[in-house]
This record gives sequence, C-alpha cells and structure tokens, in this order.
Amino acid sequence: MACYPISMDKETRTPSVMHPPGAVLLISCYELGHRPMGLTRPLGALAAAGFSPDAIDIAVEPLDAEKVKRAQFIGISVPMHTALRLGVHLLQRIRELNPDVSICMYGLYAELNADYLLSNGVDFCISGEASTQLVELVQSLVVEKQPDSQKPHPITLKNGKLPSLEKYARFEDNNEVRTVGYTETTHGCKHLCTHCPIPPVYNGKFFPVQREKVLDEIQKQIAEGATHITFGDPDFLNGPMHGLRILRAMHDTFPYLTFDFTTKIEHILKHSRHIPEFAELGCRFVISAVESLSEKVLTILEKHHTRADVEAAIHIVHGAGIALRPTWVPFTPWTTLDDYLEILEFVDTHRLIYHVDPVQFAVRLLIPPGSYLLNRPETKALPLSLDQTAFSYIWAHPDARMDDLHKTVNTLVENDARNSVDALDTFYRIWKLASDMHGSRHTPLCRDTKQIHLPAPRITEAWFC
Repeated sequence: MACYPISMDKETRTPSVMHPPGAVLLISCYELGHRPMGLTRPLGALAAAGFSPDAIDIAVEPLDAEKVKRAQFIGISVPMHTALRLGVHLLQRIRELNPDVSICMYGLYAELNADYLLSNGVDFCISGEASTQLVELVQSLVVEKQPDSQKPHPITLKNGKLPSLEKYARFEDNNEVRTVGYTETTHGCKHLCTHCPIPPVYNGKFFPVQREKVLDEIQKQIAEGATHITFGDPDFLNGPMHGLRILRAMHDTFPYLTFDFTTKIEHILKHSRHIPEFAELGCRFVISAVESLSEKVLTILEKHHTRADVEAAIHIVHGAGIALRPTWVPFTPWTTLDDYLEILEFVDTHRLIYHVDPVQFAVRLLIPPGSYLLNRPETKALPLSLDQTAFSYIWAHPDARMDDLHKTVNTLVENDARNSVDALDTFYRIWKLASDMHGSRHTPLCRDTKQIHLPAPRITEAWFC
C-alpha cells in the first residue's frame, strides 16, 4: 500500500535527525481494549532500524505533552472507525504543542479516508503492512543522518515504552480472571464481506506472519504476566494449519495458557475436525461475525452462511466445550423489525445471552468511503450522503421505527453499562422495547432464566467497532 503525501514542497522542511530518543512518536487511540498491535510491531521495526521510538496509548494513559513536543515525526494508529475519530480529535492538540511535526496516520481507516485526512492536517497516510512502510517513511524524512558510529543501538520494547498489560481488558470466566496478551498470526483476509473495511485495502489477500515472530511476541507478554492470549486476526482460520502449528508450539511450552480467536461461521463448519483440538490446546471462546439471520441481509453483506449454518456452528463449538460469541449488525437499511426480533429470540433460544455483549444489539451498519457495500445494487438504491467528518455515508431506514429503536436501544445499553446492570436484564429490556414497538409479546425461554443462561467466558471490553 502506498504512502500519500500532501501537496507541499519537501525542500521547505527543516532538515532533521530522527535517531535521538523520542524523535519518533507513535500514538494509539483505541484497539478494542487490548494492547495495540498498531504500536507493538511498528515500535519493534523502528527500533530494529536504529531509531529510538516512543509511544503513547491514549486508551489507557493521558497524552504526554512533553513527548509530543519532543517528537519530529508522529504516527497515529487508526485501524478502526473509533480510533480514527479519536485520532482526528488529537490533531489540533498535537499541532498546538508541536506545529512543525510531521504527522502520519496509518491503519485500515487511514487509506479509506486519505483524501479527507490529507486535506485536514495529516501529512501522510499509510495502510496495509504499516511497520515496513513507517520505517521507510521515517528514513526518507531523515535529511541529515548521523555517522554510523553515533547511531544508538536498537532498543527493546521494555523500559516503559508500552503500558503494562494490567491496564488493559481482562479475561473473565465465572470467578476466573486472567491477564490478556494479544497477537496476530496473519495480515489481511481472503474473504470479501462487503461491510468489512479490510477488503478495500487487501483485496481478498492475506499474509501469514512468521511463526517464530508470533511465538516471540507471545513469550514476551507471558513474561509480563499474560496467561490468556487473544489472536486478533480478522480470521484465524484463513490459514488453519499455520495457526494450528503456532497453537501447538505455544501449548507445548506454556500448557497453562488459554486463548481465543475470531473466525467465520463457514470456517467453523469447514474445519470442524480441528475444533476439539483447539479445546485441548486451551481455547476458551471463539468470536464469529454472524451479523444477521436474514437471508436478504446476509446476501447483501456476502457472509456466505445461513441461519442453519449458525446453528450447526454453535453445536460444533459448544460440543467441544468452547463458547461461541457471535457478533451482530442488527441495524442495517434492510433489516426489518421482524428480523431484529428474530435475532433476540435466537439468542434466547440458544442460551446465548451471556455470550453476546449488550452493545451488539445496538450496532448500526457503518459504510465508510471505499466500502465494497457501495458496489451492491441494494446500496446504490439508497439515498446516501457522505459525511466526511464522520468518515461514513449517512443512511436512514425506510421504516422510521427502526431508526427510533436504534436510538432507544443505544441509550439503554449505554446507561445499563454505566450502571453495571446485568446483561440478562438489559437483554430482556431490549426485547420488550422491540416487541412493544412491534405490537407483540416476548416470551423468555423460561421464568428462571438465570439457570438457563449461564455466564460465558469473555474479554472485559465490549466494543467491537
């Protein structure tokens, strides 16, 4: 993927040397509650190239003004929509503290929104394999280089470069709590789900990360106290044997480790023979983007699964003693109120209430610039308008009740989360809202629901977008 410089005369830049400690600063805004991969691998690559980069993760620590003032180059990681909005909010503050610093945004949403970003204070945008490109970009900006004898030796990622793992989300299962480490075994994805931000950047390609590198990342986090590992690949089973070899090696050395990963419903069915081994190796839950049960919506999103497939996947995963945690996009322009109620009934019937964070029932379809959804005839028929400042196309549901329901459910979920309301109670309150709007009655699985819906293993960060 390319770097996109703004139109400017590079010769007017003040020559700089970026090898001094802190001259290169990387900032992460948000990565789902785990230690950000948008910092760890780029920091390692820059250090290996002879730089002494610094880092800030504003999800768990304040913006350090002194670090910003000291920097000659700042990279802001924006792998998702939430991170991008936070990153743009940071721009003015960074410019106030350090007007002349070069700013680069990198990650999936940097490329999708490059035109806007490059016109609004960002000097460079990078997507794809950010680590290599960041090193190349920083090296290209080093006009006056120090003699080799004066360059510092590459540093490690210790010495307080990254916040402690204790500051991030934990693994919970009943009374069990574990410190979570994070890694990825692949880049990109071979699937082309139309609502996903990955296809416009990777075009259906994925690349394995060297096994020794992944195992080294895991080992370092174990040394920091990690006892559970989240594999955050867009789809861990894009290369099933690659992932399985890493898991076997990890388990041989650290048999007490538990882990989770994300994969498609169709991959659970296709690779069902491996699911029991995943359980033996320590897998505690699997996340899968079910999104909808509506045949129409699933076709538009090109998910390549059906409601029956989801039921079969639940049977396979739960049969191996692993929890399946489905994620949803229940508000789309094509989702009917009946569809929404079907999701709630499905979750209740399959005893999944504690397998789904309540925020999932409030997720509204995001259509960013460059989205493959824009190529679908169903999307072209919508009266869309691009809101560049929101980094998405704005749409309204043809049934106004659905937009009203979304606003109400979203407020309910936020308030209940703030007040630590039990997910079961929140779920049934959502169901009542939807059924009242529909003019029907909801019927829980049984009266003593807390004996039916048992707690499920989870990571304590509920936001997935």
